[in-house]
Amino acid sequence: MIRLATAARSLALAAGLALAATAAQAQDIVDVAAKNGSFNTLVKAVQAAGLVDTLKGTGPFTVFAPTDAAFAKLPAGTVEDLLKPENKQKLTEILTYHVVPGKVMAKDVKSGPAKTAQGSNLTLKADGGKVMVDNATVTTADVAASNGVIHVIDTVILPK
Repeated sequence: MIRLATAARSLALAAGLALAATAAQAQDIVDVAAKNGSFNTLVKAVQAAGLVDTLKGTGPFTVFAPTDAAFAKLPAGTVEDLLKPENKQKLTEILTYHVVPGKVMAKDVKSGPAKTAQGSNLTLKADGGKVMVDNATVTTADVAASNGVIHVIDTVILPK
């Protein structure tokens, strides 16, 4: 009886861990960014632009996600100005420029242009394991989400 109870507890613990792992994998791009702690500005911007539902969609998406430190590099007042309702269209253009349709892992990045969700091309450069996106460096690659992948970048990139 004791062995059966111990085995049942072990099985329940294993099942709980499996469920927790599945729940973690089920987090979409917005959830992953919101829980990370380094993307508070990006999450606010995505909310202000009305893109939450889009980035929670099925995708897949590749998001080049600027950190809070990347947003802090912009001239003073830029972020606050972009978050105003009257600048929603401009904010949307900037944010969708950071999104490439499909799931592109760092090892699969090829140097050259990539069409963004915004409609114009950004420039990717892969060189010896280092990936650049326009003038930004990918500092952390391949952050998995249920509907795509996030590559953390050190600079906000702007449409040309």
